[in-house]
Amino acid sequence: MAERNSNQTRDPAVLTGLTQRQWQLLGQWHAEIKAAEGWSGNLPVAMLERCWLRLRRVPMAQLATALPPDSSAEAPELVRYRDWLAQGLTSWQAETLCWQEFGSEACQQALRRHWQQHERDPRDWTLSRYLELVADYREQFSGAGHRQLPLLVLGRSGTRDPHVLLWLHGSWLSMRHTCA
Repeated sequence: MAERNSNQTRDPAVLTGLTQRQWQLLGQWHAEIKAAEGWSGNLPVAMLERCWLRLRRVPMAQLATALPPDSSAEAPELVRYRDWLAQGLTSWQAETLCWQEFGSEACQQALRRHWQQHERDPRDWTLSRYLELVADYREQFSGAGHRQLPLLVLGRSGTRDPHVLLWLHGSWLSMRHTCA
C-alpha cells in the first residue's frame, strides 16, 4: 500500500513544516487505526490545509461532507460517451450515439456542469478518487497487513494545486516523531 497512485510520495516536503503537536496527533490517529477491531466509519482521515498548516481529524463517514468529491464526470451521459470511446468508436460517433440516447440538451448540460465544476475547483478530488480511498482504507482491515493513516493534503486556495493523498505508516510516523 505504499505506492497507490502518482499523488503519493515517500518523503513529502509539505510535512516538514508540521509542529511537534501535529506529529503527536498523527501518531495518535495511527494508533487508533492499529487498535481498531475492524472497519468503521469512525476511523480517522487526517486533513492538512497547507496555507494555514491546520491539521484536523475527519471521521471516514463524514469525509464526503467535509471534502465533497466532484461527481460531475460520473453523469450517465459522460460515462456512456467514455464507454463508447473505449469500444473503439470515434469521438463523433460516440457523441452522436449519446445525443440519440439522452438528447443533445442533456449531453450538453452534463458536459457544461463538468467543465464548470472543473473551473470552480480543479483539485482533482473526484468521486473515483474518493471511492478508491474508501476501498484502499477498508482493504487494510481485511487482512493482517500494516494499517496506514490516510492524510489528505489540500491544495492551496487560489491555485490549481491538486489535493494529494498520502498514506502514513507507523514506522515513518514514529521516526518523524522522534526527529521533529
